[in-house]
Amino acid sequence: MNRRLFAAVLLCGSLSATLWAEDEKKIKTADAATAAIVRARATPFLIGPEDILDVQVWKNVELSRTVPVRPDGKVSLPLVNDIQAAGLTATELRDQLTTRLSEFIPSPEVAVIVREVHSVKVTVMGMVRIPGRYEVKSPATVMELIGQAQGLTDFANHDRIIVIRQSGERVPFNYRKVANGSETDNFFVRAGDIIYVP
Repeated sequence: MNRRLFAAVLLCGSLSATLWAEDEKKIKTADAATAAIVRARATPFLIGPEDILDVQVWKNVELSRTVPVRPDGKVSLPLVNDIQAAGLTATELRDQLTTRLSEFIPSPEVAVIVREVHSVKVTVMGMVRIPGRYEVKSPATVMELIGQAQGLTDFANHDRIIVIRQSGERVPFNYRKVANGSETDNFFVRAGDIIYVP
């Protein structure tokens, strides 16, 4: 009797430990995915070509404008002429404009607001339903871009999807793992990425 009771307690204890370990693994996986999302959203946005900016100079309507960022990465404004905007945050551009305008205006108060984002584009090609170039307005994952392309075709090879970075780096993407719930394998796209589905 005591042996059976001891065996039952031991079995329950080992099952509880196994279930607890599985729960811990799920929590760690969820925490890693959440951390990746937070990191991606905490990364400051860099202005790029084709973005539309509102540049406001307080109490100076003549200098306030809505301007596009040109393909060379610059914007044109009165008094400062051309100034580099691409590759800067809105705050960094504001600081540069304040410095340049202070040569003409005492203590200018400048605000730079990104009105429209058009500079972050990702190409999805190959065996997807609607291949094309997609604008990304906020941090997005590879799976979200495949979703924007209306998903994979029936003949797509789920195991050989690659993401080609602008640097030339080729990053494999495991569609099956992500479809089965592995958020850590569903990484964020970057401007200029090409998602190729063979």
